[in-house]
Amino acid sequence: MDAIATEAGVGKGTLFRRFGDKSGLAVALLDERERVLQERILSGPPPLGPGAPARDRLIAFVDAYLDYLFAHLDLVRMSETASPGARYRIGAYRFWHRHTAILLAASRPGSDADVLSHALLAATAAEVAGVLREEYGEARARDAITALVGALVG
Repeated sequence: MDAIATEAGVGKGTLFRRFGDKSGLAVALLDERERVLQERILSGPPPLGPGAPARDRLIAFVDAYLDYLFAHLDLVRMSETASPGARYRIGAYRFWHRHTAILLAASRPGSDADVLSHALLAATAAEVAGVLREEYGEARARDAITALVGALVG
């Protein structure tokens, strides 16, 4: 926060008043990147956008989310872990959760899609993804998370 305040030419207190904590700052820095991904989900071409089967859309979403996550892992980690439960208070997480729940409900009729969505997204938490990438490499981490999606939706 000190380095950012110095670079911006403001006091550290100004940053804390504007963003609350490091998590709030990270969320602000990630906002535009998240909006781009959300727009692709809402109106982009299939399979990420509308028009593809739910299973294919879910796999495309996880793949696109992992691109975003691994490209910005340190900021996402900061946004998710600066305070207890920070990940679940972020508007983008609520969007990801709702999107995956809708796709899971379509792929697995009768399932508890809301709970399954949280369980699936747990595999994409920055802490988990960071450990998987560090210990096994990004390709293996991606393959494992994608296999998890495949196991959920057949």
